[in-house]
Amino acid sequence: MSRTLVMGILNVTPDSFSDGGRFATPEEAVEEARRLIAEGADIVDVGGESTRPGAAPVSEEVELERVLPVVELLGTDPRVRVSIDTMKPRVAAACLQAGATLINDVSGLAQPEMARLAAAAGAGVVIMHMRGTPQTMRQLAVYADVMAEIVSELRPRVEQARAAGVREIYADPGLGFAKTPAQSFEVLRRLGELKELGCPILIGPSRKSFLGVLPGMEEIGERLEGTIAAAVLAAWNGASIVRVHDVKPVRKALSVVDAVRGAAWTK
Repeated sequence: MSRTLVMGILNVTPDSFSDGGRFATPEEAVEEARRLIAEGADIVDVGGESTRPGAAPVSEEVELERVLPVVELLGTDPRVRVSIDTMKPRVAAACLQAGATLINDVSGLAQPEMARLAAAAGAGVVIMHMRGTPQTMRQLAVYADVMAEIVSELRPRVEQARAAGVREIYADPGLGFAKTPAQSFEVLRRLGELKELGCPILIGPSRKSFLGVLPGMEEIGERLEGTIAAAVLAAWNGASIVRVHDVKPVRKALSVVDAVRGAAWTK
């Protein structure tokens, strides 16, 4: 049994909900990426467009200007895998050429070209569940059965990727994306149901607003313990990759889960 992988978040944006504006230059971003790697990140996920609720979209040109220099600098580092967090095929294509080997698409392959790009490059894809857009998703968090509908809505996207020839596909239930806090907690509890899709699971609980409904976690900076707990629950319930800001403490916590499950826990 393999150990749980950690994807470190690297947002090169001025407006991301937790760390927007912290890494204004490619050099600062790469320095942060190297810190994430030193703390145990297996993958660094580079994003240049905020997808927090209500965030305004950016152009391809702006997104490329933010992410491409960072991916170019990281793409030659043998210690880590580089993922590009984007909904835009042109951005994904440029970053795959620069050394990224994974596309993290929060739109869930809304543009079929994304799957074809990944297949042609031999890259993997993360297909996340979201309804609407970051501007409209909050009003679409209406489900009769949240996990059943997530599985049902992700299934055709997973099949689309397989039909395009993508060999490495991850399903992400999209905590907080068109999900109320109560629905996000239910997703964590029932995460194993995503295995019906026949692909490994990636989940991103890090510092998200659903944790903020709990006592003492109202502020973003107070959600480390909640993030760790969510990561541990996710791994125990079937997640293969956990996407987080705080790599070191999450890596330590996951090593306990992996040891209990009998996985090789050393990096």
